[in-house]
Amino acid sequence: MNAAIALGNHVGVRTACSALALPRGTFYRWKNPKEKVPRPRPPLGLSAKERSGVLAVLHEERFVDRAPREIYAALLDEERYLCSIRTMYRILAQEGELKERRKQVSRPPYAKPELLATGPNQVWSWDITKLKGPMKWTYYYLYVIMDIFSRYVVGWMVAQRELAVLARKLIDETMKKQLIQPGQLVIHADRGSSMTSKPVAFLLADLGVTKSHSRPSVSNDNPYSEAQFKTMKYRPEFPERFGSIEDARTFCQTFFPWYNIEHYHSGLGLLTPEDVHYGRAAQITQARTDVLEAAYARHPERFKGRMPKALPLPGTVWINKPSPVSDRDGH
Repeated sequence: MNAAIALGNHVGVRTACSALALPRGTFYRWKNPKEKVPRPRPPLGLSAKERSGVLAVLHEERFVDRAPREIYAALLDEERYLCSIRTMYRILAQEGELKERRKQVSRPPYAKPELLATGPNQVWSWDITKLKGPMKWTYYYLYVIMDIFSRYVVGWMVAQRELAVLARKLIDETMKKQLIQPGQLVIHADRGSSMTSKPVAFLLADLGVTKSHSRPSVSNDNPYSEAQFKTMKYRPEFPERFGSIEDARTFCQTFFPWYNIEHYHSGLGLLTPEDVHYGRAAQITQARTDVLEAAYARHPERFKGRMPKALPLPGTVWINKPSPVSDRDGH
């Protein structure tokens, strides 16, 4: 606007507004604003006394959690008419009470899981995924238990359905196979029906295992299982559909040995899950370091004077690593 005034002083308002693509009406309204006149009270509006009466009815215990439409209908059934539905909403808005008036279910607060593993068999993650069957709407259910530190799949099973008793059996057998002792392990899962079932909860309690669950509708609270499922389903040999449950089991009997024994995991310093899970990581990393040092000794110029290093194995693995205290306090 200041530019329009400055230009208008030289070439005229019409030319200035045209050059700036500014409507002249807008220019004049800005230059000479009109005083706002208070809106007069509608002659047919409610009086102050009537308005107070409507507000008192809206505050009655029987109406305090009901929507204006319901209150309006209830009053008509009592042969009473106070005002329109829209007026009820207007009065509530003026009082700052225009919000959800109905009673709402209160959900319990769910704590963000924060789990730390510094070695194998400290924290396991387990989940169930669907495998498409031969026809539409037919599925098989793949149960997988993974150690989050080593990414080693310690147990898996393919079943016709998702059942808590099957999950209980798989967890029990896997813990026996891995020689898990009471108080040693935390098992993390999402909030599926099998994961939160009483049979699984009772088993974990009997075995001295701490259970942990993701928050509702938060997929990244169980990232390691999700990543493992993605690796499996993006394999070139993973089929669009399985012809039978035997086909699904045959595929898994090939995939999981590959994943555990042959798969060089990027999150493990390019070690295999089996090497990490069974304590061979340090030996392999040292052997790789020897190879790199020998290569550097032969041709240091190829490395521009920088000694190559083998990728290290992370010493800690987190599910939801907590922020530093200073960050939480905003300092």
